[in-house]
Formats: sequence, C-alpha cells, structure tokens
Amino acid sequence: MHLMDHNGATTGDGHAVVLFPGLGAGHGYMAPLAKHCERLGYVCYDWGRGTNTGPTGDPEVWLRELALDVAEKVSSHSQGVSLIGWSLGGLYAREIAKALPHRVRQVITLGSPFANLSGSTNAGWLYEVLNGGSTTINRRLAKALTLPPPVPTTSIYSRSDGVVAWEACVSGHGPLTENIEVDSSHMGLVWHPDVLRILGDRLGQREGMWKAWSEQ
Repeated sequence: MHLMDHNGATTGDGHAVVLFPGLGAGHGYMAPLAKHCERLGYVCYDWGRGTNTGPTGDPEVWLRELALDVAEKVSSHSQGVSLIGWSLGGLYAREIAKALPHRVRQVITLGSPFANLSGSTNAGWLYEVLNGGSTTINRRLAKALTLPPPVPTTSIYSRSDGVVAWEACVSGHGPLTENIEVDSSHMGLVWHPDVLRILGDRLGQREGMWKAWSEQ
C-alpha cells in the first residue's frame, strides 16, 4: 500500500533507484535528486564511477560492464530497480535496462537526446564522447541508442533546455514509452520542482502496474 506525504507525493515502497550523472558531473551534482528520492522512501544508489567522463575503450563493451556493475550493486534488492539518468547518463540508463530487463522496473531520463543522432543536433558532442571522439558515430551504436528499452520509459524534456535539442529527447509512441515536457534549463533538470514532482509520481507506481502520465 502506498501512502501520501504532507506534500501529496506518494511515499516509496523501498525499491532501489540508481542515478546516472551527465557528462562532467558526479555524485555531488546529483545529490539533491538523491536526497529527494530518499525522502520519498527509496534506497538511492550512485552509479559508482565518480565523475562521468564518458565511456573508455569500446563503448558497447563499457556499457555491458556498467550493466554488470549495476546488477551487483542492487543484488540485495528483490524488487525491480528504477534507473534515472540525466543527459548522457540517461543513455547509460536506457542501455542498462536493455541488458537487464528482468531487473529494471522503469527508466526515467532527464534531457537525454537518444532520438536524434544526426550531426545537426546540438547534442552531437554527446555522441562523440560515446564514440571515442569520432565525429561520426558507429551506425550500430547509433541505431541501438534510438531503440527504447523493453521496460516502462519516461523521457522528461524541455524546449528551453539550451544544451540539447528537445526534439532529440522525444521518443515515438509506444505502450511503454512516454514524453513529459517541463520548462527548465538543462542544468536545472536535476532539481526543478516539476521534475521532482513527476519523479515522485513515476517512482510511486506499483511494480507491473505502470500507466503513462497522460493516463493519470
């Protein structure tokens, strides 16, 4: 049974939440988001690799190893795990959910440009990081990044982002995907009140009973 706190947010069921920072960010920048999740009643984990400087070596191998690290980190939890990623960290979260669909209950991304990998997007630098500095991203990796995970996936985006093109953060229609718009800068997505409210609602859904935001 879920209860409501004094602000009307659903209190958590204690399931694990793993946070993935954006490029150049680490635990410190994600701390307000972690504290919010903990106040709501979730067990929050940092991704465990310090400042996000991008994948090293083969990005596909690196992502598989990260998925194994996450699985080990949350191995003591019997419930499904929620993954929240900001910017580049959201791409990690999506790929980990694809590798661990039996362990992940949902993915929530904040300003993560997974839908447009062309050179015209002002998020092109993210893909250069993912592709070892090359200006042309590996086609196989590019295609993989655009595919949604086989679990409920929420993309929170802003037209006033200022760093990534909002169109690149919007997924196509599907039974397990949704896009929710807020009015925030890219840097502000990790603490914006509307984002925190949405996260509380999304995390508060019972496992296996996910409904899109528009259905609430």
